[in-house]
Amino acid sequence: MESGLLIKENIRENVSVKVYGSHIYGNLKNCNRAKLSDEGELKNIVANAAKIGKMTMLDLRSWKIGEGVSVVAVILESHITVHTWPEYNFATVDVYSCGTHTNPKAAFEYIARELEAEEVEYGEADRSLA
Repeated sequence: MESGLLIKENIRENVSVKVYGSHIYGNLKNCNRAKLSDEGELKNIVANAAKIGKMTMLDLRSWKIGEGVSVVAVILESHITVHTWPEYNFATVDVYSCGTHTNPKAAFEYIARELEAEEVEYGEADRSLA
């Protein structure tokens, strides 16, 4: 490869996985503006997302930034973040979790539903080590 990077598709069939990690990230468009600026509501949504994703929450912090809010949940398995821009009805969400017992996609989908996103763009990254 030109860049010198080795990019390998991680196929788990018949492969022993040493570290399992899944990262779901995305953009939520045309969300409920009131929810995007409600710090308490966003903290509740993130806390519930951690439960739905079968994650162990260690800490939950938030900051009001202008109209927007940033929420960070430190979970035993990694983190959940939500950053909002109510003036654009927009939010970004990251759910990264280690451990096959968790479901980061379910947590991400819950946040999108609760924020009433009309358009959801998301990606998935396998953060595992075979």
